Amino acid sequence: MASAETTTPASRDVSPRGDLAGVEAGLDALETVPAGRTPVSRTLVEKVLPPVTAVVLVLAVWQILVWAKVTDDYKLPSPSAVWDEVADAWARGTLLGYIWTSVSRGLLGFLLALVIGTPLGLLVARVKFVRAAIGPVLSGLQSLPSVAWVPPAVIWLGLNDSMMYAVILLGAVPSIANGLVSGVDQVPPLFLRAGRTLGATGLRGTWHVVMPAALPGYLAGLKQGWAFSWRSLMAAEIIASSPDLGVGLGQLLENGRTVGSMPMVFLAIFLILVVGIAIDLLIFSPLERRVLRGRGLLVKS
Repeated sequence: MASAETTTPASRDVSPRGDLAGVEAGLDALETVPAGRTPVSRTLVEKVLPPVTAVVLVLAVWQILVWAKVTDDYKLPSPSAVWDEVADAWARGTLLGYIWTSVSRGLLGFLLALVIGTPLGLLVARVKFVRAAIGPVLSGLQSLPSVAWVPPAVIWLGLNDSMMYAVILLGAVPSIANGLVSGVDQVPPLFLRAGRTLGATGLRGTWHVVMPAALPGYLAGLKQGWAFSWRSLMAAEIIASSPDLGVGLGQLLENGRTVGSMPMVFLAIFLILVVGIAIDLLIFSPLERRVLRGRGLLVKS
């Protein structure tokens, strides 16, 4: 009976090598990505259908409110009236001009903010004295409404593009710098010690260790910085009006208010929203997915 109950270690497979092989097999199974492309029907259902449904619902509710006459027609135009305004701007050849005037300013201002905010954020994150001196100021500037900078910028620089870029910088630089500071603060100390052991010190350590490890927080700061850039620009275009500045989306919104044209106001709001969504979908969302996938936090479907 004793011999019948006896089992060998090989039959139970409790050796360290067997346990390790089992763990590796489990991890490989978790990381395995199904081969082949995602079916078009699945892509349409999961990624195209939800936003289209949301837009249709908004338009339906909007049209129902117009039919119910919850307010006067000149206060709430119908979707068809706004579409007529879009068609009219396209026929006159001004629609793309409105968009390009604002987008070119916004992107250039954001790039300038990126060039200034990135080294400033690294300096604040890595130097204790600079953090104690400038850190609270950056947090205060980030909470300050961007529209507050428009009057002094007009007085200092006049009604020109320099004033627009100054407002964008004052709104975006603190967000980019604070995002990078937050990302650096979340870098595990083990990474820094490993980098120093391998000779990655000074600028090399910053480029090869600190920046890659802080990338998620930095990217979040970039997204917020773009949002502040766009909002700052719209505030500046609404308040500051001059023929030399051209007509951007903010000025189009103010023109609609001045002439009492709600279709024009809704057109400007619609274009501002579309540009914001397009920048996020075309630039920031792909970057975010790539960063998350590189850290194993997002599996390609």
